[in-house]
Amino acid sequence: MRVIVIGATGIIGRAVVAALAERHEVVSAHRQGDLPVDITSKESIERFYAAAGPFDALVSAAGDGRFGRLESLTDEDFAFSLSSKLMGQVNLVRAGLARVRDGGSFTLTSGLLARYPVVGSAALTLVNAGLEGFARVAALEAPRGVRVNVVSPTWVRETLLAMGRDGSGGLPAATVARAYVESVEGTRTGEVLDVRDFR
Repeated sequence: MRVIVIGATGIIGRAVVAALAERHEVVSAHRQGDLPVDITSKESIERFYAAAGPFDALVSAAGDGRFGRLESLTDEDFAFSLSSKLMGQVNLVRAGLARVRDGGSFTLTSGLLARYPVVGSAALTLVNAGLEGFARVAALEAPRGVRVNVVSPTWVRETLLAMGRDGSGGLPAATVARAYVESVEGTRTGEVLDVRDFR
């Protein structure tokens, strides 16, 4: 298969590329490089797809959101979170449906905050839950046997260590990547794949 990984330079993205590259042709995409894409821009997404050519699967390990207590989050914080992590990934599917090959797939990234919110996660819980709802509907409406799933990561060990925190509470990125591989290579559609099920 020809698999595009967006966010390929991030901690999860690199692990997904490594996990898929042994068996598939993997195209790495991110904000900079030979195949740049800014998922907050529909125009950038359209240019990206025009340059990328036909593909069998797309994995999005991209999208940002703002963390902060509800009373401190601004309209801009919500707008940023919505335009990046939610609508950025929604638009990857919307623009990509006409370009993915028959029987192909899209794998998006949400997070456990969709189901297990914490203080300060209002914007992120909103976008993660919205993304999971979108994927369920998109899977129902996708043509030509195209599948749509969402992977829901927990804390990633390497991310915690990069933040100077104790990494023992997170899963290794290579373990997290297993859920993405299942979404790409398996038959599931309209599902939220919890990475904790792939330990």
